[in-house]
Amino acid sequence: MAGPLLAPRPTFDCLWCGRSWTIRNADDLEGWAKLCPDCLGKAGDNAFLRFRLRDALAARAAASRGAATSHRVEEPAPSPTAVGTNAEAAAEMVAYYEARAGEYDDWYLRRGRYARGAIHDTAWNAELDAAGRWLDELPIKGEIVELAAGTGWWSPLLASKGELWLYDAAEAPLERARDRLLAHNLRAHIHLRDAWAEPDRQVDAVVLGFWLSHVERDRTAAFLDLARRWLKPGGILAIIDSLADPQSGAEDHLPAVGDRATRRLDDGREFTIVKVHRDASEMRAALQAAGFGEVSAQPTGRFFVLATGNA
Repeated sequence: MAGPLLAPRPTFDCLWCGRSWTIRNADDLEGWAKLCPDCLGKAGDNAFLRFRLRDALAARAAASRGAATSHRVEEPAPSPTAVGTNAEAAAEMVAYYEARAGEYDDWYLRRGRYARGAIHDTAWNAELDAAGRWLDELPIKGEIVELAAGTGWWSPLLASKGELWLYDAAEAPLERARDRLLAHNLRAHIHLRDAWAEPDRQVDAVVLGFWLSHVERDRTAAFLDLARRWLKPGGILAIIDSLADPQSGAEDHLPAVGDRATRRLDDGREFTIVKVHRDASEMRAALQAAGFGEVSAQPTGRFFVLATGNA
């Protein structure tokens, strides 16, 4: 799946340092890269800044040829299994999370349509805290990749444990993740990248927060095999995902039918997305079948499943 269009912005917060910047004219490279001049000048020393500079130069050149609408962010291509008959579902998923970015944290915080009453919300909060403690206690260090990171709920914790590379196919959630990291005085390498894109290196840890439930059951083995290819020998895969509790989603969410669910946003828009709930036993079996060692999977209670495996 291709990335979103790269277009200049007259005013933006630098993707690397968070500094607010306003360009002088539409040709300014800073607006295309969404980097302030200081960070743009450091592109020779930093892989993320080089990536933004390279694509900004290409996008600006395409625009000068009258072809800006056809240029897309150059990211590693997804594997063949990520496209084909799944392309429409993948595009719908990205559109959904772009649109949902502003209300996504309401789900974590049990606000608005996601408030389900004191009993359910108390249980939710306790289990979410337990999931955070579990993740914090894992021996994660070194180079860490967080795939489909969304608004970065777990990103500050991960950034405090090692060098974090934070990826998502939708730009709007990533901007909120960047704000969250800046609020904690933390940094990460933030990239637009599809979770199905082939790994370009091996790292020490891969973290999946509420992503595997967006992978169809018949593609589980393919995705876990991809996740294993990300990891160095002995590297750790950590997964936090949802269990099938009716009080988990918004009050107007309908149950999934097969591997699809309809989701309504605060503004009334509806999207059909992939949604597959796996319990601890299914998660454990899938990781073992994918060749992971030292596999562990456990529920927090009603709402979440926590799983790990070593490459």
